[in-house]
Amino acid sequence: MYGYQLRVTFEESTGGTWPLNIGQVYTTLSRLERDKLVCPLAESGTGQRPYEITDAGRAELALWFATPISHGDRPRDELAIKLALALTTPGVDVGAVVQTQRTATVRTMQEYTRLKHRTDRPADLSWRLVVDAMVFQAEAEVRWLDHCEVSLLRYGPPSVSEKTPVSEQEAGDEAEREAAR
Repeated sequence: MYGYQLRVTFEESTGGTWPLNIGQVYTTLSRLERDKLVCPLAESGTGQRPYEITDAGRAELALWFATPISHGDRPRDELAIKLALALTTPGVDVGAVVQTQRTATVRTMQEYTRLKHRTDRPADLSWRLVVDAMVFQAEAEVRWLDHCEVSLLRYGPPSVSEKTPVSEQEAGDEAEREAAR
């Protein structure tokens, strides 16, 4: 296949949930060619240059499929960071932050569920599994938000004196207020 065909195949397999930049496809193909994991074939009459996977590429692909995904190198979780900062920022209603996110996540989960049941491709298992993964991730986020809400009720947000001061000046001011109490 050539790059555009690879992109179309990927997007069809994932239901277009993760759009793939065509420039990234060709950059990756160049890297794979450099590493001798694919090799270019003779140009087709359309001006496109198809690629073929090499034996080394097949071995690398088999290894990738056989190796579990590492959860140690997780991307930053913006929602967890937002809630952590909301807890330490004066004047932020953490409960409202949780509720706003829960509402948005439930709405997203409903959209995914409608999408899954609306498909005209019931036999497209790869697409269904991708949508199922997104539904399960949204469900997990709602469960975590429920946990956050229970924790807020049980422990309460930190008082102003428990919050970490932002600057040395604020730290000094906080120490003076504590001494005056």
